[in-house]
Amino acid sequence: MARKKRNIPEQFRPVEKTDAGPKPIYADQFQERVGKKVEDLGSKFEGKSKNILYGIAAVAVLAVLIGIFFAWNRRTNAQGQTALGKAIETSSAQVTDSPQPAGSTAKTFKTEKERAEASIAEFQEVANKFGGEVGDKAKYFVAVNKMTIDKPTAVSELEALAQKSGEVGILSKFALAQAKANDGDLEKAAALYGELSALDNSILSKDTINFELAKIYEKQGKKDDAVNLLFNLVKTASEAKDLDDKPVPLSETAKKAKIKLTELNPDKAKEIPEPAPQMPTSMPFGM
Repeated sequence: MARKKRNIPEQFRPVEKTDAGPKPIYADQFQERVGKKVEDLGSKFEGKSKNILYGIAAVAVLAVLIGIFFAWNRRTNAQGQTALGKAIETSSAQVTDSPQPAGSTAKTFKTEKERAEASIAEFQEVANKFGGEVGDKAKYFVAVNKMTIDKPTAVSELEALAQKSGEVGILSKFALAQAKANDGDLEKAAALYGELSALDNSILSKDTINFELAKIYEKQGKKDDAVNLLFNLVKTASEAKDLDDKPVPLSETAKKAKIKLTELNPDKAKEIPEPAPQMPTSMPFGM
C-alpha cells in the first residue's frame, strides 16, 4: 500500500540539491526574508558597530511577533466571546416542566438548580480555556450562578473578584453588596455600595447604586440619610435635559425612587416640581 505523502507547508519544504551532497535542508522563508533585509541594511552600516545590526534584526523580528500576537488575540477574543455568549444563553434559559413546541431548539431546565449547574460547567470551561477579560467575566458568572446552590463559595469567589479593577471588579462588588444585604450584613453592604457610588464609571448607573444604598439606610433606621439620597437622585433626574433642552423622561429606577421618597417623606417629595407637560410638535401645513 502506497504511503500517503505528508503535506509539508511551502516555507518548510526541502530545497532540492542538483548534485550529490548533503541531505535536503528545510528553508524557512520568513527567516530568509528577515535575514536578507538585515544583510542589505548591514551593508549600509559596514564598518560600524555590530550593535546597530543586532538592533535592526531585533526590531524586525519584534514587529513580526507583535503582528502575530494581535492576529491571535483577535481570534481568541472572538472565540472567547462566542463561548461566553453561549454560556450566558444557558444561564438565562427558561425553567419549566412544560414540553417545548415541536421543532424548538431552545434550552430548558426543570429546576433552577439544574440550570445553575449547567451554567457553571459552561462558564468554568470558558474560564479554563480563555484568559484575560473573557476569563474573568466567565469567573464572575460562575460565582453568580453559585449563589443559588453554594452561597458561601459564591461569596468567597466574589470577594476575590471584587479586588480586580475594571468591569469585573465593579460588577462583582455590586453582586457582593446584594449578597451581604440579603444576609443582613447591612454595614458591609452599605460600605460596598458607598465605594461603588464614589466611582466614576459607565458600567452601573449611579441611580441604581444610590437607590440600593437608600434601601440599606432605611433598613438601618437612617431615614434622613435615605430621604436625602432619594431626594437628590429624583431631583437630578427630574432636571435632566436632552440635547434639545427638553426634559428627559425618568428612568425606571428614578420612578421607583420617587415612589419610595413619597412614602418616607411626602413633604420632601413635593419640593421636586412636576415636569411641565410637553406640547405636541406641530406638523407642517398640509401634513
